Amino acid sequence: MIPDPLHPAVVHFPIVLMAFLPLAALGALWAVRRGAAPLRAWAVPVAVAGALTLSAWAALQTGQAQEDRAEDVVGEQRLEAHEESGERFLILSGVVLAISALGLLAGAPGRGARAVATVATFGLLVAGYQVGHSGGGLVYGDGSSPGVSQLSAGGGESTGQGAERDKGDDDD
Repeated sequence: MIPDPLHPAVVHFPIVLMAFLPLAALGALWAVRRGAAPLRAWAVPVAVAGALTLSAWAALQTGQAQEDRAEDVVGEQRLEAHEESGERFLILSGVVLAISALGLLAGAPGRGARAVATVATFGLLVAGYQVGHSGGGLVYGDGSSPGVSQLSAGGGESTGQGAERDKGDDDD
């Protein structure tokens, strides 16, 4: 069964892959240093970076598909900030993928690309945190305004239509 909305389920893939990528890169560097063939060892972080970029694209697409529903609840400005951070994350993950792919080259260019890609994976963690933090604020609230889960608590629809109805139920 496919979840509805799909976006909250899909976003967990880039989160997990983003957290795993630095470990895969460090592990591959360690393996190469211990004598493993660079092409073989570095293929793992390249594959993870590719899966990350693909999953980030899927998360962005599913988010855009549900933009109108969420905008009614959390507001255009907050949603726009989250969308922009998601787009930035997708671009940065593509850059990390490209640099990682250069790490498959032999010799000094490959060594340099592997080092740069490994450092870049940690920068990607920062960008991913920003996306996740803004998305969490949309779902759970940011302290100054409620999120989707707070407005839909008590049986209200996640589109915000039940929010006004639920406000009057506090007097019972």
